[in-house]
Amino acid sequence: MHQLPWADIDTVLLDMDGTLLDLHFDNHFWLEHLPLRYAELHGISREAANAELLPLFRAHAGTLPWYCTDFWSRELNLSVRDLKREVAHLIALRPEADTFLAALRAAGKRVVLITNAHRDSLSLKLEKIELAPYFDRLISSHDYGFPKEDQQFWFALQQDFPFEPARSLFIDDSLPILRSAGRYGIAHLLAVRQPDSRGAAKDTEEFAAVEDYRQLSAQLAPPA
Repeated sequence: MHQLPWADIDTVLLDMDGTLLDLHFDNHFWLEHLPLRYAELHGISREAANAELLPLFRAHAGTLPWYCTDFWSRELNLSVRDLKREVAHLIALRPEADTFLAALRAAGKRVVLITNAHRDSLSLKLEKIELAPYFDRLISSHDYGFPKEDQQFWFALQQDFPFEPARSLFIDDSLPILRSAGRYGIAHLLAVRQPDSRGAAKDTEEFAAVEDYRQLSAQLAPPA
C-alpha cells in the first residue's frame, strides 16, 4: 500500500459492495440464490434458469437497471427485495473497514458513500451493518438516474455535494467505475484487491489496491 498524500485529500468517496462490505453476499445472491429461487418458481432446472438469467444479466451490466431491485422484480416476476432478506445473514463488513472509517472521521475528512446499489439494497445493508454514522452523506446513483460508470453521475454528484476532484480520494472495487472517476478528474484512486472474501484476488491493472484497511488507518494516525 503506497503512502497517500493525506494532507492533499479533503474528501473521501467510498463505494459500498466489495469495498466496505464483503462482495460475497452479492455474488452469492445473484449467482446462486436468485437462480435457485427462479428455478423453483418456474419449475425448471438450475441449468435452465442460468441459461435464461445469465444473458439478461450480461445485457444490462453496467447500466442503472442492472443495479435496480424494482427492475429485476418486474423483469423476473418475483420480489428481489424479499429474496435478498432470505440470505441477509451473509451481509458482512470487510475486515477493519470500520477502523478505517473511524480514522477518516478522526482526521477531519469529509466522507461520502456513493453506491450503485438501489435504495432498497442500501437500506437492508444499513440494517445489518451500522455504517451511516461514519458518513456525511449516503448517496445512491439511483438518486441521480445515472450509474457511476456514466460521467453524468459525477456531474450530478458535484451539483448535489460540491467537492474538489483534485483533492479527493475514491475507493471502488470496479475498474470501469474507477476509470470513469479518473476521467472526471478525481486525482486519487484505489481499487480493492479481493472484493469477495471467498473469491480470488484480482489484477487491479493500472490502479494501486487496498489489501488491508489497517494500512490506510495507520497512514491517518497522528504521529506519536
